[in-house]
Amino acid sequence: MMTLTQELIDLLSLEKLEENIYRGQSRNLVGKRVFGGQVLGQALRAASYTTDRPAHSLHAYFLFWGDISAPIIYEVDRLRDGKSFVSRQVRAIQHGRTIFSAMVSFATPEEGLNYQIAEPEYPAPDELKAEQELKENLISFIPENIRAAFMRPRQVEIRPINVTNPFQPQPEAPSYAHYLRTHSTVPENLDDVSLHQAIAAFYSDFTLMTTALRPQGLSFLSPSLQCASIDHVMYFHKPFRVDEWMLYDMDATVSASSRGLNFGRMWQKGELVCSTVQEGLIRV
Repeated sequence: MMTLTQELIDLLSLEKLEENIYRGQSRNLVGKRVFGGQVLGQALRAASYTTDRPAHSLHAYFLFWGDISAPIIYEVDRLRDGKSFVSRQVRAIQHGRTIFSAMVSFATPEEGLNYQIAEPEYPAPDELKAEQELKENLISFIPENIRAAFMRPRQVEIRPINVTNPFQPQPEAPSYAHYLRTHSTVPENLDDVSLHQAIAAFYSDFTLMTTALRPQGLSFLSPSLQCASIDHVMYFHKPFRVDEWMLYDMDATVSASSRGLNFGRMWQKGELVCSTVQEGLIRV
């Protein structure tokens, strides 16, 4: 599985073209369009190349679909280099137009007030089945034309807690949770904060938007359903490692006007390390 981890690291490692301009490659991860997590991770990495501080927040908008057959150019504007905070704006450009825009803020770690809500109680990851094993149990439900894509292993290991069949969804509470980590340990020579944050941004987009579909008895595979991420917000609270289990707990608060609002919290070793917010288009 080191190959999958290295593929992910390579995907989130950008080529510097000019000062503040970087190029990232695209991969077919979820279908004909670029996976939103890829753009999130690459944009965050591009911004991180311009500072030595860790990110503490990212606010992004998905503007157009991304083309998996073409690279993406990332332009970084250095808006502010302050004593406490560093601000960057990132534009992802493909075929001459901006497909994604983000504001990223970085800060030097410092001591201060500490409080967090209680971590939810779920079975430990070693008590759960891996997503790939659960997919094998769904073979009889998978149409032949999407079977290869559906069964392709992800770049990260996932162990779902609320196991459902996306081919036969039923109305459920608007909540979902799973554990994630990279398949292999991040190599020591590449082990830096910006990479861990970029990988967390990459997998923060898995299933978050679809949480709002659950009360309707729908899934991302439901026919005649159009789903798309509109925006994405991520806060980094404390240090973490993406090659150790992280609990991703998600819930949705409202669906209205063909949009659903979803919230996520990432936990590691009892610490709330990241929070996410995403509004998604869910048009029938």
